[in-house]
Amino acid sequence: MVEHIITYYLEMLSPQVFKPKPESNGLVVRECEIDSWEVNRFLYEFVGKEWNWTDKLTWSDCQWRDYVSQPNLKTWIGYYQGSIAGYFELSSGTDGNVEIMYFGLAGAFIGKGFGGYFLSKAIECAWSLENTRRVWVHTCTLDHPVALANYQARGFSIYKEEIETVVT
Repeated sequence: MVEHIITYYLEMLSPQVFKPKPESNGLVVRECEIDSWEVNRFLYEFVGKEWNWTDKLTWSDCQWRDYVSQPNLKTWIGYYQGSIAGYFELSSGTDGNVEIMYFGLAGAFIGKGFGGYFLSKAIECAWSLENTRRVWVHTCTLDHPVALANYQARGFSIYKEEIETVVT
């Protein structure tokens, strides 16, 4: 069987086009102020298993430590009633580009109205980083069915698409 996976690259070039969703529905978002590669690895596996994130599953402890200790990488966790509901990572470049590296909710927290608010917090945090000139992210057709629409509803625009053909 042949499957086509489309990857969408989206960007926001100005905070003026940002359309936040202010209603949190009880989700609380906190920055991880102390780097902990074990936490990032847990979050990647916890959230990513829903979406078949595999690129970092084989990483060694040393690779995780190096990744998380980068001064340009910041992590936030979303909590609902004390439980981890999701996370996002932001990576800021010296050129003013901030990438939403990973963004997602754990399976039990999908469909509870958190996505728009959580993404709004990621965008707000990205624009608050020093020298941000552009916020960007990529998603694909393997992601949640409303992911692309959520990005666009918050003000992101598609600037590139890639199609990958996979034979299964």
